[in-house]
Amino acid sequence: MSSPEQWTRPEPGAGPAATAAEPTPEQVIAGLRATNEGGTDLTQLLTPEGERVPSSQFDPYIADIDAEALRGLYRDMVLVRRGDREANHMQRQGQLGIWVPLLGQEAAQIGSGRALESRDMAFPSYREHGVAFTRGVDFKELLGIFRCTDQGGWDFKKHGFHPYTIVIGNQVLNATGYAMGQKFEGKVGDDDGEATITYFGDGATSQGDVAEGFVWAAVYDAPVVFFCQNNQWAISEPTERQSRLPLYQRARGYGFPGIRVDGNDVLACLAVTRWALEECRHGNGPVLIEAFTYRMDAHTTTDDPTRYRLSDELEEWKLKDPIERVRAYLARGGGADQDFFDQVQTESDEFAAELRDFCFNMPDPPPERIFENVYAESSPVLDAQREEYLAYLDGFATAGGER
Repeated sequence: MSSPEQWTRPEPGAGPAATAAEPTPEQVIAGLRATNEGGTDLTQLLTPEGERVPSSQFDPYIADIDAEALRGLYRDMVLVRRGDREANHMQRQGQLGIWVPLLGQEAAQIGSGRALESRDMAFPSYREHGVAFTRGVDFKELLGIFRCTDQGGWDFKKHGFHPYTIVIGNQVLNATGYAMGQKFEGKVGDDDGEATITYFGDGATSQGDVAEGFVWAAVYDAPVVFFCQNNQWAISEPTERQSRLPLYQRARGYGFPGIRVDGNDVLACLAVTRWALEECRHGNGPVLIEAFTYRMDAHTTTDDPTRYRLSDELEEWKLKDPIERVRAYLARGGGADQDFFDQVQTESDEFAAELRDFCFNMPDPPPERIFENVYAESSPVLDAQREEYLAYLDGFATAGGER
């Protein structure tokens, strides 16, 4: 169900997992709308007004988050949002071929990303710029993907962050296979165990790859956290047109726990992801997290969300802004003053300027680069293709010898 206390894992050979209490008919009916926020089922530690909500279940997982650490989470979200907005602007100026905004989903990505240990592996889709930031990937490295000059040049083993996956849901299968490898190699079973996390959206839950990933992970107790960012719109299709039940409840049908967390609450996302990763590290199998959030911008820069959603809905979610609630909590509790907020704003301005300078001066890669890093070792077939392609381009050489 929606929390560790409500879920009992079946013993080997036992029947279906039991819950602490069967829901009433009224609760069942209320839960049939996939876009319902969940009421008491929604794990929240910080309200939209910036008020702390105590939790006996999850407070232990953020016991180390003092004012300094919370300021760090705030800084992360501000910088990532500014980088996202700058990239969006640069696409409109013709510097990027396309951009995939994350506006509104900063808490889900920063909270879950900061929950990971260096030994863990993350498998993103194509919107996880915030997770990439937490894994130490230079934001500038993301720009080349959307400028079509490279396919993601970071060392994914070093950062524990797989290259972006464009095929919807395919990363779930990749992550499940990787996690199965962790299990087979004996890298789980205690606090020092490894875990995998994979990110996907609500629309991806309709893909067969996601269902297959759930099946394999459940059967093999793979240490994988399925992190669904339910931003409620799969391009122009609302979640309720894809699922009758809230998405986190699907996990029960596969035999592992699911939980719905306020995706605009960075503390809740951090705590719940830490709990889920702990479950995986100790060999208890997979966990599904549904981060209930909202996509504040278009699906991509080729999309026009005004054609399919109401402005009232957007205005309502602006009141649940993930950054503003942390700012309010810090200011109200004396965890930060105006000087700190001004400093972060200045840093974000410098961050944006650095991105712009890099993007506007990014050189075009040589044509042979497309053939690099295809295989670990040289391939005669690939070498022949490269030579044939370069010879073809030489046929267009100018008088000065340039292609």
